[in-house]
Amino acid sequence: MKAMQVISLTLLLAVAASAQVFKLGKCPKVAVQANFDATRYIGKWYEIMKLPTTFQKGECGTATYSLKSPGVLGVFNRELLKDGTINSIVGQAKVKDPAEPAKLEVSFFNTPPGPYWVLSTDYEGHSLVYGCTDFGLFHMELSWILSREPTLSKDTIEELHSILSSAEVNVQKMVPTNHDETYCRPMNQ
Repeated sequence: MKAMQVISLTLLLAVAASAQVFKLGKCPKVAVQANFDATRYIGKWYEIMKLPTTFQKGECGTATYSLKSPGVLGVFNRELLKDGTINSIVGQAKVKDPAEPAKLEVSFFNTPPGPYWVLSTDYEGHSLVYGCTDFGLFHMELSWILSREPTLSKDTIEELHSILSSAEVNVQKMVPTNHDETYCRPMNQ
C-alpha cells in the first residue's frame, strides 16, 4: 500500500507541475444542466476561461459543435499557438446515459473518452463545462467557461464561478483566454 501512495504522490506532483489541476480525494458530485438539448448547443463557442491543461497551450480558443446523430456531437477545437500556427483537433462527444444528456464523454482520435459535463448553459450566451476523473487517491479536474461571443460579462462569469465554487472547484486557478481581435486575426482568416 505504501508503494502505491508513493507512486500516486509522484505522479500527482509530476502532472501538477505541468499545469493540470489535481486534488486529493474523489471527484465531487455536481449537478448538471437540467433538460440539456444538444441541438440548441451546436455551433461555435469561444473559450473565455479554463482550468489549465497540458493539452491546451494557445489563445483564441474556440469549440464548434455539430450534430452527428442523436446523442452524438461532432467537436472541432481550435487555438492559436505562440508561434502563430493554428492548432486544431477533431473529435466527438457522446451522451453516456440518455437519462442525463448533459453528461457527455468526449474523445479525440484513439484517446479514451473523458467527461464533458455541461453544468449550466443558456445556449445563446454562456456554457459552463466541467470534467473530473478519479485516479485512486486523487482526482483531476477540467473546466471551461464558454461564450457565443469572444467576451462575457463579469456578472455572468461571477455566477458561473459561484457554481464551480459550490462544487469546491478552485476558480482562482482559472486562466482567461486572450481573444484580442488583432492577436487572434490568423484564426479569423
